Amino acid sequence: MKELVNLQLMMFALIIIGLILKKAKVIGKEGQKSMTNLVIDLILPCNIIFSFMIKFSSKIAQDFMVILIISILIQVFCVILGSVLYNKCSVKRKKCLRYATICSNAGFLGNPIAQGVYGMMGLTLASIYLIPQRIMMWSEGVSVFTEAPTKKEMLKKIFSHPCIIACEIGVVLMLTGWRPPHFLQETITSISNCNTAMSMLVIGMILADADPRTLVDKDVLFYSVIRLIIIPFCVFIPCLMFHIDSLVKGVSVLLAAMPAGATTTILASKYDCEEEFSVKLVVFSTAASLITTPIWSLILMKV
Repeated sequence: MKELVNLQLMMFALIIIGLILKKAKVIGKEGQKSMTNLVIDLILPCNIIFSFMIKFSSKIAQDFMVILIISILIQVFCVILGSVLYNKCSVKRKKCLRYATICSNAGFLGNPIAQGVYGMMGLTLASIYLIPQRIMMWSEGVSVFTEAPTKKEMLKKIFSHPCIIACEIGVVLMLTGWRPPHFLQETITSISNCNTAMSMLVIGMILADADPRTLVDKDVLFYSVIRLIIIPFCVFIPCLMFHIDSLVKGVSVLLAAMPAGATTTILASKYDCEEEFSVKLVVFSTAASLITTPIWSLILMKV
């Protein structure tokens, strides 16, 4: 409990620092974009490779298969939810809500939380969990805003994504037991250690973009309940019923409880789909997750 509280307080402090840096104009919009790209293209891939530098065993193989199946089922469930829940909203709002239901911020925010709560193995399982979501992001997710991408274009985006490449490298390292030269391992580890701090700072900068006076919106509230409470609950109950391993269950539920992905705003802006509303979705659900994530962590510790 003490470690969990310290983790949440540390992350909250980093988020506040990011918010202050943005409000004080120490870092502008372009700087924030560069930091986001740095995390996605370098720091997070190194974090993923680092997580796979563990000794392989039949138990790990079993856990990988189970969490991969769970993740695939969650993605299918989220696609169905996104298709049926928001029919009363305007067309443009519905696109934002559907995408944000399919593509959460599990990679950006989930990895540091999984590592903080469950350690190295939690981070490794989180990396496997995220593979189906990253595939959906570049297929079903993008097609929400546009015409469905061609198969060739979709596959290119999936397999050229730095995090997918990092997963492939990590699996090879884990299965073969081969390790890079010591200096390279130290380099990967050093960059990996930046993940939590950099991710939280960027999230703080995202929060700084919203006006608190206009943040509350009935559609945003409805989405946040679905994303942060209903979806993880629908993962938690079957995991209990089928007696899923506690570590696999914990990582699956926590990552299912992540807020809207920042790419929601990027795509909404690009395709003229109520950018201001998409910012509210990301900011409010992220702020609310600072409350719901510790609650889910406590529930998982008790059950």
